[in-house]
Amino acid sequence: INPAPFACYLNFPEVKIVSASPERFLRISGRYVQTRPIKGTRPRGKTPSEDRKLATELLESKKDRAELVMIVDLERNDLGRVCEYSTVKVPKLVTLEKHPTVYHLVGTVEGILRKDKTHLDCLKACFPGGSITGAPKIRSMEIIEELEPTKRSIYTGSIGYLGFNGESDLNIVIRTLLFTNGKIYFQVGGGIVTDSDPKKEYQETLDKAKALFSCLGFAERKVSSSLPERGK
Repeated sequence: INPAPFACYLNFPEVKIVSASPERFLRISGRYVQTRPIKGTRPRGKTPSEDRKLATELLESKKDRAELVMIVDLERNDLGRVCEYSTVKVPKLVTLEKHPTVYHLVGTVEGILRKDKTHLDCLKACFPGGSITGAPKIRSMEIIEELEPTKRSIYTGSIGYLGFNGESDLNIVIRTLLFTNGKIYFQVGGGIVTDSDPKKEYQETLDKAKALFSCLGFAERKVSSSLPERGK
């Protein structure tokens, strides 16, 4: 239903986690570091012509491109704290990625880890991923703590491995189901900026949730696109 490049399954006694994440948080190979933040979403079209139209609309969206550039700059700063001077580069500022239910804009940032820094140092410098905090990171996290009515739990965290062989790879925990105590939980969201349209932002969350609803058997279920009341 929703094949994803950074999917995983974790089977613990009290909780099961099924993640179909499309987003790489960090890849570290030896001293080479890469992060690929996602910003900007459009649903897939129902026809080939509509699909092409939505892809072009996303690529040409000044708002979505500006959001991605902002987060790429944030990630450059985070990597700059642990990478060799002048090695942090942006080989691909904006790339269109196609997934089964949505299109995304993705940036690529890379650098060379300093010799006195470990993979864990890099994780500490960059966590949590800038694409799901916003910028400036610390103040954004404070606002999230003030405004969001529920804790994120594993959502927008990271799942991956730090290898003893010098290879590490971690995702951003989005498009993820959590099974516990006979219930299933998942969260979706979108970035808010000054020129955001609340209705469009809410619709984006539904677009992101489409594959999750489908795999749970709700493919034909009508999901309201109207904004919920505040606090609900």
